[in-house]
Amino acid sequence: MSRKTPAQLRSARWFAPDDLRSFGHRSRMMQLGFDEPDFKDKPVIGILNTWSELNTCHSHFPERVQDVKRGVLQAGGLPVELPSLSVDESYIKPTSMLYRNLLAIEAEEMIRCHPLDGVVLMGGCDKTTPGLVMGAISAGVPMIFLPAGPMLSGNYAGKRLGSGSDAWKYWDERRAGNISDDEWRGIQGGIARSPGVCMTMGTASTMTAIAEAMGLCLPGASSIPAVDSGHERMSAACGRRIVEMVWEDLTPEKIITEASCRNAAIVAMATGCSTNAVVHLIAMARRAKVNMTLDDLDALGRVTPLIANIRPSGKDYLMEDFFYAGGLRALMKQIEARLDGSALTVTGKSLSENLEGAKVYNDDVIRPLSNPVYEEGSLAVLRGNLCPDGAVIKPAACDPKYHVHQGPALVFDSYPEMKKAVDDENLDITPDHVLVLRNAGPQGGPGFPEWGMLPIPKALIKQGHRDMLRISDARMSGTSYGACVLHVAPESFIGGPLALLQTGDIVKLDLPNRRLDMLVDEDEIARRKAAWVAPAPRYSRGYGYMFQNHVTQADQGCDFDFLQSDFGPAAGEPDIF
Repeated sequence: MSRKTPAQLRSARWFAPDDLRSFGHRSRMMQLGFDEPDFKDKPVIGILNTWSELNTCHSHFPERVQDVKRGVLQAGGLPVELPSLSVDESYIKPTSMLYRNLLAIEAEEMIRCHPLDGVVLMGGCDKTTPGLVMGAISAGVPMIFLPAGPMLSGNYAGKRLGSGSDAWKYWDERRAGNISDDEWRGIQGGIARSPGVCMTMGTASTMTAIAEAMGLCLPGASSIPAVDSGHERMSAACGRRIVEMVWEDLTPEKIITEASCRNAAIVAMATGCSTNAVVHLIAMARRAKVNMTLDDLDALGRVTPLIANIRPSGKDYLMEDFFYAGGLRALMKQIEARLDGSALTVTGKSLSENLEGAKVYNDDVIRPLSNPVYEEGSLAVLRGNLCPDGAVIKPAACDPKYHVHQGPALVFDSYPEMKKAVDDENLDITPDHVLVLRNAGPQGGPGFPEWGMLPIPKALIKQGHRDMLRISDARMSGTSYGACVLHVAPESFIGGPLALLQTGDIVKLDLPNRRLDMLVDEDEIARRKAAWVAPAPRYSRGYGYMFQNHVTQADQGCDFDFLQSDFGPAAGEPDIF
């Protein structure tokens, strides 16, 4: 393999020429305390750090960035940290998804406009993984992804707690009057005990697993707990490896191919992935000119068994257990025959080479193919007159009795309206009813919020019910569970069929046949469509205005139309005068 020379480094355009502009660049480096031996003829490595004091998942990143810098220096590069938008899932409202594309824009432009030869992407909390990766794909320089890692397992009163999943579970019990104030405070203090992302197989761990399966991480990186010393060593290794990737000119387009995207989708299904994987995988793949569709994902879901026994799709274990059982390398080794082992990775080696020696140390956590948690993969895609462009459900995480179900709809146009109704103990509702929330999609939310795990009505909670069929054009947290149909497309806010559903209409879910329909006469549907009035836009200025006018629908990945690879070529190198 031919290697770059120092004169071929991207940063040489800023520092090498003997002219006034390069004089200015070099003098400003000296102003920063660097001398020419620090940066001359060396790869400049940008470290895009999504840390903030409100991003609990990334609270260890100030230490980890120092580990990355150590590795870059060891390999002969110059590390420079660039703070990036921190789209924390817990605090950003109405949803961090509103800002995923803003992070992607920022990452792409920061990489392009600075003298960077390669980048380390530091992320993990839900939208930071796809946002950073999407931007770096479009920028096109060598990149490696550093996953934040899961937090330690939660604990209260001798019980192991899973972030998100157990919050929903115990909230239902509190609503039913089964948990005291002291117990509730104890759970609150024990459910998130360390830095790191959710330790269930929520969206964060789903997306870091996808990044690794796609070939963008060092082998095993996505499984290491955030506070494990191995995470520090992995961070330094990322710094060393990105310097070599620059000399090798190992760019994203050589790694992210149809084969690697398919590998990522198969691994996602086998892990019991978040439903959010659908939106992000499609968006990431399309940035790399791979036309992944909902139908592609459904086809893989039908033939990929779920073998990671991790909540919420699994029953007993959390991400710390997954790591001890062998982690993602061990899971991929179990399904290696289903993967394209020739796919190139950031190591410069193939996926199969990276899996050599991987072993499963607990076959109840990482099941063999002969004993899966669920015979099919984590996700299924539905079609029908309620969702002509698709909807998503997580079969393994819901009560099987709802896989085939029909009942009368109870429709709500807003979350506050729905919340008020479900908290009414006298609500006239049965377990056969179908709760429906609309105006919660990409434009309606706005931003496609995680409202899709609609609360079980208190009247049913007190009767002992803990699941029911729920439908929305929203997303839901990857830590959530239940019979929730999500991502209904087109969304109701732009006139999708969900906007035409009325309370009392019979809704039918037929999961085996992948159907979701309202049992309403076509002429009546046409009459309702003609009478439908579009709601007022959510924004009249600013980023929100750009979002509502350019975001694609859920089945298209919710990227901005002008950022997709088929819209036009990415900008070239910046002029330097």
